[in-house]
Amino acid sequence: MKHMEHEEKLHNLRHSVAHLLAAAVMDLWPDTKRTIGPSIENGFYFDFSFSKPISEDELPKIEKKMREILPTWETFSREEVTPEEAKKRFAGNEFKIELIDEFSGEGEKISFYKSGKYEDLCRGGHIENMKNVDPKSFALTKVAGAYWRGDEKNPMLTRIYGTAFETAKELRTHLAILEEAKKRDHRKLGAEMDLFVFSDIVGPGMPIYTPKGSAIRREIVNFSEELQKSIGYQQVHTPNMNKAELFKLSGHYDKFKDNMFLVKSNYSNEEYYLKPMNCPMHTQIFAAKMRSYKDLPLRYSDFANLYRDEKPGELHGLLRLRCFSQDDGHAFCREDQLEAEFTSALSIIKTALKAYDMKYYVRLSLRDEEKKENYIGSDEDWKMAQDLLEKILIDQKIEYRKVEGEAAFYGPKMDIMTKDSLGREWQISTIQLDPNMPKRFGLEYIDRDGRKKSPIMIHRALIGSPERFMSILIEHFAGAFPTWLAPVQVILVAVSDSFNEFTSMLQKELEQKNIRVEADVSSETVGNKIRKATKAKAPYILVVGEKEQGGGALSIRKRGQKETEEMSKDNFISHISKEISERR
Repeated sequence: MKHMEHEEKLHNLRHSVAHLLAAAVMDLWPDTKRTIGPSIENGFYFDFSFSKPISEDELPKIEKKMREILPTWETFSREEVTPEEAKKRFAGNEFKIELIDEFSGEGEKISFYKSGKYEDLCRGGHIENMKNVDPKSFALTKVAGAYWRGDEKNPMLTRIYGTAFETAKELRTHLAILEEAKKRDHRKLGAEMDLFVFSDIVGPGMPIYTPKGSAIRREIVNFSEELQKSIGYQQVHTPNMNKAELFKLSGHYDKFKDNMFLVKSNYSNEEYYLKPMNCPMHTQIFAAKMRSYKDLPLRYSDFANLYRDEKPGELHGLLRLRCFSQDDGHAFCREDQLEAEFTSALSIIKTALKAYDMKYYVRLSLRDEEKKENYIGSDEDWKMAQDLLEKILIDQKIEYRKVEGEAAFYGPKMDIMTKDSLGREWQISTIQLDPNMPKRFGLEYIDRDGRKKSPIMIHRALIGSPERFMSILIEHFAGAFPTWLAPVQVILVAVSDSFNEFTSMLQKELEQKNIRVEADVSSETVGNKIRKATKAKAPYILVVGEKEQGGGALSIRKRGQKETEEMSKDNFISHISKEISERR
């Protein structure tokens, strides 16, 4: 409850400062057309239509104006006006006119909020008194382009981002994190470390992984598969495209059609789509034959590629893609098996996140009881599912927070929320209880009493999309991956050309032990080679010279340590192999 109250307080503060931003912009550029300015995670933004483009160089000037205006503001006063009056106040601003038409129902009025000389169309959510805002507790962070209403068919606007906190100290901490995040940006490090590329010819949102990037992705996938197998999941393989009828039955067609890629055949008129998720296909494995209660639970995992038609402006490195996969799994259960299935799924998520050095909590995502029309299934099914998930979390003594309106359209879910090394929060995976999809597909099993019953379906992932998780890990570790995940685990540095042949032989020997190795046998100086190897963030650098060639101990430099240590070749191989196998 305290967390929710704190979040609401921050939301109101940030939305209030967004009004202050708009007031400053309108004071500096009176012919600007303002649009919307919501609070977002860690801050706020406001979209404007400027008569002339502005750049980030203008942000200090806008901030200065915001601080000049702030002392003239106190409370936010609310006023209701007719749609006609609202349109008069925004004459010439087609964006606000569109919003007014959207908000005004029959006989309804439009609300305005005013502080100081500035007023705006607004639904509310402000702090009680702007006198309580520390002028050093907010900052503008960047300028970006954004289409009106997120639609590329609409005009391009200028979006100004900002952030605000209750204290100046909290702001300084946040800005320091943002600066560090720039250095860790997975797109920047991904290019520097040669992990993945994007090609305009291939298409936006469709990454191509280099050998080094593929090594990381493969480790993530293999670990997830190992954990899934440990609790009884069997891997299946399903097609990348399916007939529209499948998604119509599942309910995805009505909910997600606009985000699905349509595929056309040269030989038939059937409607096909690239699949955005695996679950409907897994129902057809269950449906292939009659099942007994003794067959349950049936557990399937699937790493097939998925496709979603994301808007170009929303694509972001590996975080938001059009082509990706998931460590996806679906279990078909009896009701009496649900608790055990959720418990086992939570146990392997705990194991995975410990290996990735990430803390987590569970967000219990529930249905919005005020908008039941957005969900499928009966009230009884929803009550059973939501009550059961909360009971499991309480019984397992797992930290959780309830959030209404975040459930999937077919059932409630446990969203796994992690924090990275910078304290940023990510949703990485989910476990969902779904009593509805099996009924939609007519799935049945023969119960103990000989009667047919519908199974309950559990949708679950461990780390979600390996591609997206890889981007999070790049930034979490700043590219300095633990040995088991590192794209190159050992770099061999030959002291001179005289030792190149032995260095290459040592490389092959380590590779035969399944250690990822690179050898630098170039003609550069040893110092340059070591600097390059250090920049590559390899966990181990081995300098190879006369002593090593003569069978002596290896000179090993561990990442982060200035001093080298001596170790026999056999001991080093044993040490690093154990580190890799134990995922330390």
